[in-house]
Amino acid sequence: MLVQIRELTKLYSHGEIQVTALDRISLDIAGGEFVALMGPSGSGKSTLLHIIAGIDRPTSGDCHVRDINVADLTETQLAEWRNHHVGFVFQTFNLIPVLTAYENVELPLLLTSLTGRERRQHVEAALELVGLGDRMRHLPRQLSGGQEQRVAIARALVTDPTLIVADEPTGNLDAHSAQEVLGLLQTLNRQAGKTIIMVTHDPKAAAFAQRTIHLEKGQLLNGNGQHP
Repeated sequence: MLVQIRELTKLYSHGEIQVTALDRISLDIAGGEFVALMGPSGSGKSTLLHIIAGIDRPTSGDCHVRDINVADLTETQLAEWRNHHVGFVFQTFNLIPVLTAYENVELPLLLTSLTGRERRQHVEAALELVGLGDRMRHLPRQLSGGQEQRVAIARALVTDPTLIVADEPTGNLDAHSAQEVLGLLQTLNRQAGKTIIMVTHDPKAAAFAQRTIHLEKGQLLNGNGQHP
């Protein structure tokens, strides 16, 4: 299994009130799966995604990705681990407005030991893969919302990560652009074998995934989330 989660709990404190975001969740995700995490607002789906991606830490329990317990890493180790193993796609594309599509996609590679020529090869390949080879020199404001999200997906892909995590990736898109972005994620999963974990509240978006995991009030609704 690529991701193994056991008895994962996350508590948040708001003053004297303690909120349980995740309540002893156990879950396996295989390499090459496209999984949708669904649930109402406050169900814990984004918290679970952030712990898997090393953005947040659990209060207790284990989260192993490729046999590494992400929860045990120091902040420095986590930053390096994320850069090598996780590609992020967010609802708000998080592109830097003054940088071109090419420069936005290149950003994660600046933290690697690749040469300038190697970086260029990686960036061009990633942008071609998402269908934007002819938009490399465009600034974000010169692109449509769907194109901006595809640049963000290229940026997530460019380091060849173990995992792609997507948090409501179609939340800011019109229906047509959403279909294109979801179709692209599905193609990356089916043809490139990418493991994708996507948070969504939209059943139409979840239908693009191979498996849907439902959370409510920090717990899994349909059994333990293991493979049937």
